[in-house]
Formats: sequence, structure tokens, C-alpha cells
Amino acid sequence: MDEAEVEKIKKNPKVKYVEPDYIVHAIATPNDPSYGSLWGMPMIKAPQAWDIQTGSSSVVVAVIDTGVCYDHEDLADNMWVNTAELNGIDLHDDDGNGYVDDIYGYNFAKTALTGVHNGDPYDDHYHGTHVAGTIGAVGDNGIGVAGVNWNVKIMALKFLFPNGSRASGYTSDAVRSIEYTVAMKNLGVNVVVTSNSWGGGPYSQALYDAIDEAGAAGMLFIAAAGNGDGYG
Repeated sequence: MDEAEVEKIKKNPKVKYVEPDYIVHAIATPNDPSYGSLWGMPMIKAPQAWDIQTGSSSVVVAVIDTGVCYDHEDLADNMWVNTAELNGIDLHDDDGNGYVDDIYGYNFAKTALTGVHNGDPYDDHYHGTHVAGTIGAVGDNGIGVAGVNWNVKIMALKFLFPNGSRASGYTSDAVRSIEYTVAMKNLGVNVVVTSNSWGGGPYSQALYDAIDEAGAAGMLFIAAAGNGDGYG
């Protein structure tokens, strides 16, 4: 129908208004069986966002936490992988970044404890994996839940040890974790944001400086608002 016809119809006293018959479609909802138990996704209007964008595998999010179960069925496909180390020589710094066997990230907690390089950031608690799932569990794959980003790359950086129902670690290892993201950013890894669901302790100039350095490198530092006494 052309514009002239529209104007003619509008002038008909029996016609209240004229408008296009728009095409609408269902809001994207993933088929993951446990999606319905995710209280937060509707609250942040994730389904409406998914109708526009479901993430990008070119974006790397560094989860600085208790580590990540990188072989989890709902996370494995979205894990960042350092291919130089994956295809390199065991116990050798194949990409020259100063870290050994950092395939999925790095374990600063155990490295500090033992004094031996430990490139295995596997989660021995649960918190980091939970956080990683919220950020980037593979969506619409018929398994488990869906993260905010169905497509993303999760870098696992462990600095927290299990400590009962919580986990704890040293500020110095948090600083080292942030410095790692800057080092990888300088090597061309597209680390866009760090997730920091932890807190407590007094002000630390070293931590401030590390966050500031990461910001200067173009990364966002996202901290937990806290649902207790400083632990998000």
C-alpha cells in the first residue's frame, strides 16, 4: 500500500487510525532445562537483551576467584584457551609471558603457597565456577543453565583457597591475578573485563594500583556489591 492510499483511508470517518501490521516474534528464551530456576535473568531483562545479542566469543572475561571447573559441560566450550601453552611443552613457558602451562589461566594461590609455578586454575571450591556460569554458561544448548553471555571466553584466575563455606586468599595474589590480565592484554588477548566477586580487608594501595593499571589497559574491573560482610 502506497502513501496516497494510506492518506485516503485515514480520511474515512469510519477509520480510527492506520498503522503498519508489524511483524513480532517471541523473546529469546534458552532451552536449558534449569534456566527457569535462574531468578536473576528476568530481573536484569536478559531475555530481552538476548533477542538482540547473546555475546561474542571474541570477548574474554577474566574470573578472579576460586578458579573455574573448566571441564564443566556448561562451561567447557566457553573457556579461554592459551593455544601456545596447550600445544607447547609441559613445564615450559611457551608463549614467553612469564607463566608456565597457563592453558586456561593461572593458579596464583598454589604458586604462592608452594613457590612452584602452577598453571592449573581448577576450582576446588564452587564459587568461581558459579560466577563463571552466571557470566558465560553456554546458552540454548539443552544443558544446565544459561549465562548472561551465551558466547564468551572465560579466563580462570585462582587466588582464593577453600575455607569452609567461603574462600579466602591474599591481596597480593589478587594483585598478581590482575597483573596477569594486563600481561595477556599486552600480548593481544582481548581481556575486556575482570570479575571480582570478593572483598574484605582495609584499603590496599597495591590493589588500587593494579586496578588502575588494568583500567589504563582498557579493562573494566567489576566488583561484587556484596551480600554479606564483604564477600560477594
